[in-house]
Amino acid sequence: MTVQLDTRTAAAAPRPVLSSSLPTLGLLAVTAAWGSTFFLLKDVVARVPVADFLALRFVVAAVAVTLLAPRAVGRLTRDERRRAVLLGLVYGVAQVLQTTGLQTTSASVSGFLTGMYVVFTPVLGAVLLRHRVTLVTGLAVALATVGLGVLSLQGFSVGGGEALTVASALLYGLHIVGLGRWSREGSALGLTVVQLWVVAAVCLVAGLPGGLTLPDRADDWGVLVFMALVAGAAALVVQTWAQARLAPTRAAVIMTMEPVWAGFFAVLLGGETLTGRVLVGGTVVLTAMYLVELGPGQRAVAEEVGGVAHVGPV
Repeated sequence: MTVQLDTRTAAAAPRPVLSSSLPTLGLLAVTAAWGSTFFLLKDVVARVPVADFLALRFVVAAVAVTLLAPRAVGRLTRDERRRAVLLGLVYGVAQVLQTTGLQTTSASVSGFLTGMYVVFTPVLGAVLLRHRVTLVTGLAVALATVGLGVLSLQGFSVGGGEALTVASALLYGLHIVGLGRWSREGSALGLTVVQLWVVAAVCLVAGLPGGLTLPDRADDWGVLVFMALVAGAAALVVQTWAQARLAPTRAAVIMTMEPVWAGFFAVLLGGETLTGRVLVGGTVVLTAMYLVELGPGQRAVAEEVGGVAHVGPV
């Protein structure tokens, strides 16, 4: 199956440049949902293998969205279905690589390396779609990377686990670019349904060799359902919808808020202590988001969104 990223002007209808902040608020809600899962997962993964948990999570998410929108896939064109399958494969393999890498990598280093999609996204956009990276956007990417490092790193070594995690970050960046290029108004549910089923299939393949372990506690099932419905199904629907209206690099910078939310929920609900690292790192990430959303370069970033269809990405 071959799917090409067509950069011709006629390949897609021009996208409206929204003055509304709804897409940004939607992505912020997505990162809040993702960030809330870190302290919830801390105990669960000690009882349920991570690959098995991922497989169950995405199966439940796929079933839920399919029941919610049973005709959504039928409204997709044949090309959109193929693209959704490709996006699901990219995201699913990224999940497996990140999970495998985490087995031999500290959580802090894994969090930082995974967040490197904020660097890979503009690079992939420039290489694949000839997107122009503005000075303000480049500065925001650099600041977001520094903020991620302050939030996450407490020592660093390079090994097989780190290499797998970097590979997953590259795939996450590719997924962001692909979603930004291929998602359109009205296709979010259909694209999400197909992606979730493909991600579920990939995770099942990764989890089956050792046998599938089911949670045996009610609270573990509660965490699984929350991650499947809120941090899985709903988050991917909103991300797909929002990325039809935001430039890929802009979306990637906004999504670096995930570790900031993780720190917030860990302190508020997980009983952890608020440290200077969390405050400094969170402030730097917020500054990066300010640059792409509210700063003097916002107009240029908005033009980048409108230009996606003219120069050329879940």
